Amino acid sequence: MYDIIGDIHGHADELSELLEQLGYERQQGVYRHPTRTAVFVGDFIDRGPQIREALSLIRAMHSNQTALAVMGNHEFNALAYHTPDPDEPGEFLRKHSEKNTKQHSETLRQISDDELLDHLEWFRQLPMWLDLEGVRIVHACWDPDSMTAIESHLQELGGVSAEFLSDAIRQGTRLFDAIEAVLKGKEVKLPDGFFYHDKDGNPRTMLRVKWYRSPVNETFDSYSLSVDEGLPPGPFPPELTKSIQPYPAADAPVFFGHYWLRSEVPSRLAANVACVDYSVAKGGMLCAYRWDGERLLSDDKFVTVPSNESASTE
Repeated sequence: MYDIIGDIHGHADELSELLEQLGYERQQGVYRHPTRTAVFVGDFIDRGPQIREALSLIRAMHSNQTALAVMGNHEFNALAYHTPDPDEPGEFLRKHSEKNTKQHSETLRQISDDELLDHLEWFRQLPMWLDLEGVRIVHACWDPDSMTAIESHLQELGGVSAEFLSDAIRQGTRLFDAIEAVLKGKEVKLPDGFFYHDKDGNPRTMLRVKWYRSPVNETFDSYSLSVDEGLPPGPFPPELTKSIQPYPAADAPVFFGHYWLRSEVPSRLAANVACVDYSVAKGGMLCAYRWDGERLLSDDKFVTVPSNESASTE
């Protein structure tokens, strides 16, 4: 069975503690469990104080088949940040703006160029989702239409190649929209004049929504997945969510990270939907769900360890 572990963001000490709490033992440098496999939902890098150590731990488990992993948006962003833009000499697919460089700065500071090149090649090989027997894992959103588009481009362009990345970062392309949905989640634009500040203090006008359920009879506040300020009053306009297909109640359980949830006690979001990202990089906790084959998820299957406050970075 699987232990599904949320966004790590360079917090290796917390990850080691969580794995040991889950019954994994370190043997010859690799965490192992006699009957279980860990599954990482992505976002291994950026922000935290132990990015090198976290990557070493995760990759050792992955290469020794004691863990599975999917790509997060931070791994995707890193690939684009370090890939030259063929249309703009001297530029990169992810612009080296102050905002983008700040987000990636801890990774750049902690990891040498040679090490980073090796990690980038590993990121490139990671799947963007896993559809395992009885359970599904994705970084942000399980969206079959977007997955079909991504799979088609991967086959056509030879995986996560420079050509794939170049198409994926061009706004207005089908691949851009698909990557945004799967790795960053469904978003809708707030009405004019409304905005909120994200976890890094940046003003945002696009709202991450609870894509796994219908927007009917929802408000902006109730349909927001991780924002509770700066939102318009009144009902949520259904026309804003034409691209949202609620996750079927009869489908296999789906797990994801990405959303920086803040709660003292993790809980499922629906009977077959759970997020395992509880903001370890912002003083929250590192979270896992111990899945044992059940179709209906249970709140008592979450396992957490608190963030090391002194190690958490703003």
